[in-house]
Amino acid sequence: MRNFLRAYPTEAKLLAVLILICAVLALTSDSFATLGNLTSLLNNNAVNVIWAVGLLVVLIAGGIDISFAVAASVVQYLCVYAFAAIGGGNWGIGLLFAASIGAGLGLINAFLIHQFRIISIVVTISTFNAFFGLLMFFSSGRFLYNLPSWWSQRVILWEHQSPDGTWSEITLPVAVMAVAMASTWALIRHTTTGRQLYAFGDNAEGARRAGISIGLMQAIAFGWCGAMAGIGGLMQAHITKEVVPNALVGRELDVLAAVVLGGARLGGGRGSVLGCFLGVALVAVTQNGLNLLGVSPYAFKMVVGVIILLAISTSNIDLAQILAPKRKGRE
Repeated sequence: MRNFLRAYPTEAKLLAVLILICAVLALTSDSFATLGNLTSLLNNNAVNVIWAVGLLVVLIAGGIDISFAVAASVVQYLCVYAFAAIGGGNWGIGLLFAASIGAGLGLINAFLIHQFRIISIVVTISTFNAFFGLLMFFSSGRFLYNLPSWWSQRVILWEHQSPDGTWSEITLPVAVMAVAMASTWALIRHTTTGRQLYAFGDNAEGARRAGISIGLMQAIAFGWCGAMAGIGGLMQAHITKEVVPNALVGRELDVLAAVVLGGARLGGGRGSVLGCFLGVALVAVTQNGLNLLGVSPYAFKMVVGVIILLAISTSNIDLAQILAPKRKGRE
């Protein structure tokens, strides 16, 4: 336990806070600690986790991307017309197409950042507006409902009926979320590329002098984020059964807050997949609990802001030292 606390201090604190909030909500609301509510939380927040692990790679590399939600909307629209052109498609083609187009949009960010030496937040603000403007211009703001049956039909991986007749189920986006988490974890923790991303984010100049390609690191980071954005967009349309051009705008800030809450450093060189998941989970559980307790939705942003502020202000507290037994005084 002490080794875990020392290796993952932010994640440990976040887990403790999440357990405490869940315990309080379980005592104050009869609907919270039910299988149906917990599986609903997983299904409804799977897309945010997919986006979060993509954004994590960018933050580890010392960058920031706020254009990924709009990129997901662009991927959704392109997917609708591409699948119609090839006669329908299937999940294999859909995931490959969404990831490829999303990665391509991410590589545009990487190219602009590297080629013109512009900081990433400025570039992604620009591409955010450019992508969104082009999407609204060519789509005229139209909603699309004519999705292929394989894309719109729910895929239930597991279901259970409780004695009271309510159903609980795990759907496809949760499985895709698990694969995205595992893939990102393998990339950043078990490959040479992952170690280079951490080194580059922690000290870009030192990494360059060590022979690490700056352009390659930026391409991998933003390309990975774009691929996760595309896959997340595909899953979001699967959940809602429609494509709406402006539906995802604004969610990028919630995801960014969750990733930072999970321990990723805006300066680069730090972050974990576990922290991403816990960050998204804490935000989701807080919102769910407030809804169940009948608290006004306008208070949600304020509560999340307080939680993030507390998490950042206590980031230097070492739980391992607090929980460790007191040593006997030396003679």
